[in-house]
Amino acid sequence: MKHAVVILAAGKGKRMRSKTPKVLHPLLGRPMLAYPVAAAKESGAERVVVVVGHGAEAVKAALADAGVLFVHQDPPLGTAHALAQAAPVLAGFGGAVVVTSGDTPRLRASTIRALVKALEEAGGRGMAMLTLELKDPTGYGRVVRGEDGRVVRIVEEKDASPKERAIREVNSGVYAFDPEVWNLLPRVKNENAQGEYYLPDLVALYLEAGLPVVAVPAGDPSELLGANDRVQLAVLEGAMLAELRERWMREGVRMHLPETIYLEPDVALAPDVVLEPGVVLKGKTEIGEGARIGAYSVIADSQIAPGAEVRPHSVLEGARLAPGAVAGPFARLRPGAVLEEGAFVGNFVEVKKSRLGRGVKAGHLAYLGDAEVGEGTNIGAGVITANYDGEKKHRTKIGRRAFIGSNAVLIAPVEIGDEGFVAGGSAINQDVPAGALAIARGKQRILEGWVWRRRGRYSEKAEVRE
Repeated sequence: MKHAVVILAAGKGKRMRSKTPKVLHPLLGRPMLAYPVAAAKESGAERVVVVVGHGAEAVKAALADAGVLFVHQDPPLGTAHALAQAAPVLAGFGGAVVVTSGDTPRLRASTIRALVKALEEAGGRGMAMLTLELKDPTGYGRVVRGEDGRVVRIVEEKDASPKERAIREVNSGVYAFDPEVWNLLPRVKNENAQGEYYLPDLVALYLEAGLPVVAVPAGDPSELLGANDRVQLAVLEGAMLAELRERWMREGVRMHLPETIYLEPDVALAPDVVLEPGVVLKGKTEIGEGARIGAYSVIADSQIAPGAEVRPHSVLEGARLAPGAVAGPFARLRPGAVLEEGAFVGNFVEVKKSRLGRGVKAGHLAYLGDAEVGEGTNIGAGVITANYDGEKKHRTKIGRRAFIGSNAVLIAPVEIGDEGFVAGGSAINQDVPAGALAIARGKQRILEGWVWRRRGRYSEKAEVRE
């Protein structure tokens, strides 16, 4: 049975105490709303409709590439009213309409499919609702069943009798409706303290119409956890992190103190990867078999090849390490940084938009920006590729097996040939031929006794030696 998914995301989320719409609060690197959208698409939904209200433009911008339809609910008058706003874009659809919330990020695609299947098994007519058993159902609407086990109604806690309050099966707020829902929605009343129109009232309307109401028990109650404030958001993130850690450890990843490791859903890890305490892995990072990530390193959108190593306290963003490459400790690799096989950058080396060839070594305190460095080259301490002239960036090219002495400045655009040698302390602004020595520094002068004379310790004239 084909189906569409409508995601209700119009609420302000006042308890978040934030100008950011509730559904856009980040959860493991993604807006919370991105998760139910992804689940809807994975379930095979032919259309995904997001009902927006507060912060509508920000929500639409965040999902600009998600391939969803947007409808507006203004003012917000309840969940049934929100669903009604989707009628124009789903008119004539003819399939099941699944309704869920933008703040239930753990809802699985398989659960959406289970609801659609339940409706299909009922002849494609009526409604199916996801229910769950809670040890403490306080605050939830109870699912009341008749003697034959069929759903009779949903009763809100404030309206429930003592016997009904003892029921532990509650309404999750996730439904699948047949197309008759568009005819029944106008009959939902707002006769409540809030003056709003609510989806649970459709249960009675479906039953009055002689249409079945099917309850589908949730296999995992935690799947329906929502986030109404930052505390609940943290609980959700913790639960999702725990699942990710467990998944990767079962697939062969070694995590030292796993509770300290942060990783996001798009991260990919191979067997025998080692993650030391405090590691942060973000975005579309990929780490190959046997690679080791040192303590408190932060890696985003980077590719770490098998056998490469990132040593402690390093920061990588948009970087790539080939097999056997080493970065850190305390290295910073910015977007476009590439370390070829066996290349090494050490403590306080920064690399940006540069390729370091096989076996290149930059042990400490260097900046390599917009550079191409040939294999086997040695970069001394304090070396800088001065790539910016105040208006434009320029590239530096260093050949194979070159030697760049400590505290040299290579003023781009400039090229150092194969096996070129740049003396320490030089400022190079002209190309250096292959095999040549380049020295560009002022002649040293020595003034004998200058310090003592300056301090008045003796009156003899200082001797100058050059």
